[in-house]
Amino acid sequence: MSKTQIHRVTVHFGDCDPAGIVFFPNFSRWMDESSLMYFMACGVPPWRELVKSRGIVGTPLLEIHTRFMKPATYGETIEVHTSVEAWRAKTFTHRHVVRRGDDVLCEGTEVRAFVVRDPADPDRIKAIPIPEDIKALCS
Repeated sequence: MSKTQIHRVTVHFGDCDPAGIVFFPNFSRWMDESSLMYFMACGVPPWRELVKSRGIVGTPLLEIHTRFMKPATYGETIEVHTSVEAWRAKTFTHRHVVRRGDDVLCEGTEVRAFVVRDPADPDRIKAIPIPEDIKALCS
């Protein structure tokens, strides 16, 4: 079972549309932030350190799905609850549940991969098998 980490976000006026409702891409931005914060909270070093020590550039996004239930507005604090829903050979699925108190505002999943620079073409990246030590830190 994966750990669940909580990333708190204060919604600002600039995060909202003219009606005062959070502009939907901001939820994707907060889920992306939460993805990185998840690994750091689990004890995984930041990507800038992993690229130096192991060549791991990061975990780029391959696929995203989001379902919206309730709006949010500025002045509110929301929480992004993040866990790993599934580990596969070279990809994993992050699950995000965005809450305001007991209310679920939206749910999302992201498929990501751990990547390194492609030795054959350093301008490209390639997926690697999920590092077992990183998976263990997240369990």
